[in-house]
Amino acid sequence: MATTQELQAFTQQVRRDILRMVHAVNSGHPGGSLGCAEFFTVLYQEVMDYSTDFSMDGVNEDLFFLSNGHISPVYYSVLARSGFFPVAELATFRHIDSRLQGHPTTHEKLPGVRIASGSLGQGMSVVLGAAEAKKLNNDDKLIYSLHGDGELQEGQNWEAIMYASAKKIDNIICTIDLNGKQIDGETDDVLHMGDVRMKFEAFGWDVIDVKAGNNIDAIKAGLADAKSRTGNGKPICILLHTEMGNGVDFMMHTHAWHGKAPNDDQLETALAQNPATLGDY
Repeated sequence: MATTQELQAFTQQVRRDILRMVHAVNSGHPGGSLGCAEFFTVLYQEVMDYSTDFSMDGVNEDLFFLSNGHISPVYYSVLARSGFFPVAELATFRHIDSRLQGHPTTHEKLPGVRIASGSLGQGMSVVLGAAEAKKLNNDDKLIYSLHGDGELQEGQNWEAIMYASAKKIDNIICTIDLNGKQIDGETDDVLHMGDVRMKFEAFGWDVIDVKAGNNIDAIKAGLADAKSRTGNGKPICILLHTEMGNGVDFMMHTHAWHGKAPNDDQLETALAQNPATLGDY
């Protein structure tokens, strides 16, 4: 097992990857990617049981599904640095004919990616299908997923959330990136959703709040708690309270960097706040 310091160093390098990828093509979504860097690091470096000898079936291994696919930079960085494909391939992000498209897709056959998730709101439904397949195959591994809080404004989520509890799908851990921001502003201003925890609980889910959603140890504890609650007849939801743009001071506390790339000077400033730890691609 990695130490907290090692996981923090990994996260710092992931932040550099995100910034450099988006800057290179002047396109992409750094805000949410930076906000979820710690979560992805803990999930792939510490929690999930998986093989980098990738197959779409994923038999006898934990599976992850990214529903809010616009935060692909963090996903690609962690997949590459976890051994799914060469780190050097990060330099092809959003290029024509690249396997690393702006939103993850499957026809490029990028190892680690099991669904196309450019359209928001669909991931939860896929998660439930994968979870039921695990049960039918007597496969006791778990399904993990990540969803945006603004994404919950899509109605299909709530059909899936209702289905999950009604069918007692208890081999899933669905995490909500609760940063309170989306592309057009604060989620409460765009479409106020009320108490998200109470909503999930009203739909029959077991809910865990991770208030320090950018803290390595808090994320580890939250995921461990969630895993201990699986198999008890209820789907599990983690509400991960993150800061969009975390780790870059001028990108934090605003929705402005949801989908905007830094210019040359901004990149230099951001990278100076996150010195290389594992080596750039």
